[in-house]
Parts: sequence; structure tokens; C-alpha cells
Amino acid sequence: MTQHSAKALAQGGKAPGVEHVAASDVLTPADRYQEMFVAIQESRVFPDSKTFVDCQPLRDPEAIIARYRADHALPGFDLRAFVADHFTTEQVHNSHYVSDPSQSIIAHIDSLWDVLSRTPDSHPANGSLLPVPFDYVVPGGRFGEMYYWDSYFTMLGLAESGRLNLLRNMADNFAFLIDTYGHIPNGNRSYYISRSQPPVFALMVDLFEQHGLKRAVHFLPQLLREYAFWMEGAEDTKRGDAYRHVVRMEDGALLNRYWDERDTPRDEGFLEDVEAGRLAGVIQPGIQGADGSVKPDAYKSELFRDFRAGAASGWDYSSRWLADPTDLSTIRTTAILPVDLNSFLYKLETQISRLSGASGDMAGQTRFRDLAEARRIAIDRYLWSEKDGAYVDYDWRLGRRREEVTAAAATPLYVGLATQEQAHQVAQAISGRLLAPGGLVTTEIDSPQQWDKANGWAPLQWIAVKGLRRYNQRGLAQDIAHRWLDTVGAIYQRESKLVEKYALHVNNAPDAADAVAGGGGGEYPLQDGFGWTNGVTRKLLEEHPAHRTHHVRAGVKT
Repeated sequence: MTQHSAKALAQGGKAPGVEHVAASDVLTPADRYQEMFVAIQESRVFPDSKTFVDCQPLRDPEAIIARYRADHALPGFDLRAFVADHFTTEQVHNSHYVSDPSQSIIAHIDSLWDVLSRTPDSHPANGSLLPVPFDYVVPGGRFGEMYYWDSYFTMLGLAESGRLNLLRNMADNFAFLIDTYGHIPNGNRSYYISRSQPPVFALMVDLFEQHGLKRAVHFLPQLLREYAFWMEGAEDTKRGDAYRHVVRMEDGALLNRYWDERDTPRDEGFLEDVEAGRLAGVIQPGIQGADGSVKPDAYKSELFRDFRAGAASGWDYSSRWLADPTDLSTIRTTAILPVDLNSFLYKLETQISRLSGASGDMAGQTRFRDLAEARRIAIDRYLWSEKDGAYVDYDWRLGRRREEVTAAAATPLYVGLATQEQAHQVAQAISGRLLAPGGLVTTEIDSPQQWDKANGWAPLQWIAVKGLRRYNQRGLAQDIAHRWLDTVGAIYQRESKLVEKYALHVNNAPDAADAVAGGGGGEYPLQDGFGWTNGVTRKLLEEHPAHRTHHVRAGVKT
């Protein structure tokens, strides 16, 4: 394959074998319902901002907004009654995630895949859900759609459970999303199209090939297209400037940041963003149009782009992105060059290089090998801290490294870009600064945000375990895996379920089993289910067949 034909594939290649599915209406609920959307969210018709944007209209949306505009100023108009008459909410079945006491944790996880699966025929018209051609797995709880980076960690468990057909379906769904939208959206909702998430499709491709689903080269067109999305404008970006996801440093090096093409409050976090905007002074009281109504695009600020970019990071939210760790309104995500994002893009570049060579495109192989090496050098220059002996984030606007060590420091090990000496130092930093009784805490900073101390998250445990193992730091890797399995097992035994995140130590716990709890913080309550916890736990249990969590039973004290 020539470089020219590779570019053509990136621009127009389709995933063979994927049935044609018409692209959904890409209007978000805020776009579609305008001032009615604002009124519903500002009035707290639903306590959770995500509830309304996931509602299904019972009538034609244009007729609904027309009726609202005709009726809302009439005496006695009841907004809650209007919404109840025109929309139906998605049902959340938390009880489905509670295990039978006779089940092992593996049996519980294996039984949940069908509970967490969704089918294309469950995508009714005129809602925010983006159709995909095949079955897929959702995280659970309030998250009734497929998420990009969550799905990779979920897939680890699907493979161990022998659900290869479902794994194949998800592979083709992600290829379809790239073919349809030019990138993989944050999730398959219209309000997520304006951003992506950590680019892990290259890691998925390895998993698909490893389990004999499809040869990795089959997905080269989609990998090229995803790379084009992340690197758009790179050639024309001047030194010291940024464009979309790309930042060109003063020395000419290219690194990436999270970014969202919109600068308005998130549909699914509208009220939370608006309240933070008022606190920061970017929204003034009394904003309204000539007719007295307020429309979503009245709220515009780079602050909201930073909130959206924080959501794109998957770490929504964390002190990583804040000027003041205690104040979410000081968020500055687009000023931060994250070590994990740039590590995943290094993996994407090396994957494209490898597959270009396998397909006969020697020029493409060389080009992407050189791009990966240039990124590795830039990561060493800007994101490696000799003082901390760890990879850290870099604030390109302030021209300095961030001081905090986070669990993201293990990602360069995970993708293989670190030296042995760097890996050794990272292991020491992680062990000394992030290791807790229940696994790795997310950051060193205790804050109100959920991606901070003392919460631990399944994907970060897996990245650390596999990254450390890759560099022969096997003792620490096993220690983290065993601590995490103890954590998940303790909550499973006590509460009969797996959850989204875990608090890895609780002060004054009476015994070791009570030294962990479901995680807290953030914008919404702890969610049950839970896709990536199931996936990582299932994989780790397969790798650690003698671990005591195999013998834990739901609600049964040993």
C-alpha cells in the first residue's frame, strides 16, 4: 500500500462487513429544544442533568418545542407536568446488579454481560442515542450508552468470559463510529459527538487480533482516520500555538491536549457547568433574549470548553485539571498536556507504523515510526520529571511541569515508551506516593472530585499492573493486583455487587474488610454495574487463580 492509498483509506475507507446504518440526527437536546432545554435544566425538573438529555420524546420534537413556546407563558403552566406529558425517562435497573449469594464473583460478572448489553433495535427515533449496527455493552447505572475508553477495559473481561461474538460486535461498532463521524465520540449520544475520549482503539485492535477476531491490519483505515482527527491542523500550527487537540512547543515538538469543539455547558452536566460559570463570573445574572427566554448558546465561555475537555479526558473531574484543587471553576484542561493522552497517541503511531509495514506500505511504516520517536523524545523532554522520578503533566500555557504525581504516570510503561531506568523510578514513585491498602489511589490530592485521592478506579489499576509487569517490576504489579482484588472482593461480599469506583481507605475502619468502600465525590452518586470494574476484575482473577477473592460469595461472611 502506498502512502497515497493509505491517506485515501483514512479519508474514505469503510469497515468491511459492517452493515450500513444511517447516521443519527446529530442535534443535541440543547440544540433541539433551545430555551425549553434551559428552562427544564435550570428548574431542576430532574435532579440529575443527564436524565432529561437521555429522555425519549413521545411526540415529534418540533411539535413539542412549538407547543412549549405557545404555552409556557400562559397562567398556570406547569413545566414538570409538560415534561411528563411529552417525554419518557430511561429506566435504571440498579437491582439487576445485585448478585445471588451462591455465585462466585466470576459467575456474577459472567451473568452481568447480558444485563449490561444493548441492541440496535433499542434505539428509538428522535432521542439522543446514536445508532450502531451491533450489540454492545454499557457501564451500568445512569450510563445507558457505550463509552469509548470504558469499553476497552470492559472488553478485557468479555474475552475472559468467552463472549467473543459480543467482542466482535463492539469492534465493528467502533469501526462504524469512526467511519461515520470521523472519530469515536465520547459515547454514542448526540451530545458526545463534539469530543472523543482517551484514544485506545489501537489497544482494542491488539485485543481483537489476540483473540482471533480479525487481523489488526483490517482496522488500518480507521486507525489512520482517528489519527487524523487528533492531529488536525498540526502542519499549520506555529511554534508556541495550539489548534484543537494539537500544541506545537517552542522547540517545534508536537504534543496533544484534550479539547472539545463546543464552548457551551455540557448537555449532560448543564446545571453543574452553569453554576460553576456563575461562580467564576463568566455568566452574569439575567442573561435572556428579546422574548425573555434564555437559549443554550447564550452561555459561551472557554471555561465550558475546559469542562468539556475534562470530560473528554475520562478523568471528570480531577485536580489534574484545576489551578486550585478545591475549586472546580478554576479548571484549565486545555492548558494541560497529559502524559496518558500522549502515551496513547504514541501507541497509535507505533500501531499504524506496524500495520503499514504489514500491508506493504514501507513509506507509511517509516513515517509513523519517526512520528512515534519524535513524540517519545518530546514526552521525555516535557513530561518526565527527574525530581519526582515520574512522568507528570505539563502546563504549556505556564511553561512548566505540574508537580503532582498521578496514576497516569504508569501509562508510558503500559505502551512501552519508557526506558528500564525510568520504569524503575516510576515504580518507586508509585509505591511511595500512590499505593494504599486497597490499591492505587488516583492522585496525591484529597479533593471533592472523584478522580482524586482516595478513590481508586479499575482502569488505572490495570494500566499500572500491566505497565509494571512489562518492565519486570513484577512484585509491585502483583501487590497492586492483589490489593485491588481484595478491595473488589470485600465490597462484593458486603454489598453483593461491583461498583464504578472504590474508596481505598476509610479512617477508623474496625477491620481490614471495612478499610474500603464505594467511592465518592464528583457530580453524581456512586453507580452500580459496572462495566470496566467487571472487565478488569475478571481479567485479574483469570491471571491470579489462587487469589482468595475467588472464594468470596455475595453477602456471605467467611
